Amino acid sequence: MSTSRTPGFFTAAAAIILAASALGGTAVAQAAGNNDHQANPGSGNHQELDTSLADAFNGVDRNTNWQQTSKLKLNFPTYHTEGIAYSQDHIFLSAVQILEPTKKFPTPQDGFDRTPGKGIGHLFVMDKAGNLQKDIILGEGDMYHPGGIDFDGTNLWVPVAQYRPNSSAIIYRIDADTLDVHKQFEVADHFGGIVMDKKTGHLVGNTWGSRRFAEWDLQGKQLSTWENPNYFIDYQDCQYVPNSRMLCSGITNLPQTAAAGGAGATYELGGMAMIDLKSHNVIRDVPFQQWSTAGHVATRNPFKMTADGNHLTMTVAPDNGDEGNGTEILTYQATVTPAQ
Repeated sequence: MSTSRTPGFFTAAAAIILAASALGGTAVAQAAGNNDHQANPGSGNHQELDTSLADAFNGVDRNTNWQQTSKLKLNFPTYHTEGIAYSQDHIFLSAVQILEPTKKFPTPQDGFDRTPGKGIGHLFVMDKAGNLQKDIILGEGDMYHPGGIDFDGTNLWVPVAQYRPNSSAIIYRIDADTLDVHKQFEVADHFGGIVMDKKTGHLVGNTWGSRRFAEWDLQGKQLSTWENPNYFIDYQDCQYVPNSRMLCSGITNLPQTAAAGGAGATYELGGMAMIDLKSHNVIRDVPFQQWSTAGHVATRNPFKMTADGNHLTMTVAPDNGDEGNGTEILTYQATVTPAQ
């Protein structure tokens, strides 16, 4: 998530997104194996003063009137979508292509509850009309599952993990202009989301089910870790919010009664939460119950939000490529009363 964009960036982007999309050429780039630990100096260690998004989100509640304002269908294979981010020139979408599903063990084996499965991690690079410009392949071995992503104004940050808890992940840095890929460091757990704290220059990630958070410097040294105090939803995609906050969306699958949905049916509860990266407290969380073409709650996976005063714009992409009408980037807008 870029917090260096002007506050009205998504509003303008939403208008651009209404343009008809067409399939662009696909270029596949294998992720470079160089362990380059030096991020661009402009990507951290500076404080941003624009707190408009945090202020506006504190005005969101259960009764906020969200209106869907656009729908952009992506006309290329998108598989299972994970995270989304916007730079000045591109839309980035992470996704996992499953070649062999994981299978649960009857009892844990070697600390794992399931097989690793097989897959391919994708970072799709699009123009603002949704035309595919490049398909960047990310991952190594059993680490093929990209998660939620963040854009810091210069670099894109992408975790690629094993598709099972208590495993391992690679943190990648991708230059948003050149699209050069750098393997930043590896971590010994499944991390499915990441943000760059622009106030500290540190990275913050969340584990499987977002039950735990960790903070690292750019060399991968773990500086702190803490348990998630909230059990409302599992966070799927997050973004940095000045100052030292992260805004996440997600989903919880809740069981249904047989009368409500049949045997084994579940209900998707969606929502959003803002977390203070200093105190580690959840500042505000609210449900979000609008639905995609395929019937998924809109906050299921990719999510980003901006504010222009008291006007919020949110983009999501909840449907997989083989569901409903395929992956569609949905834009929602709402006007709120910002926190005082």
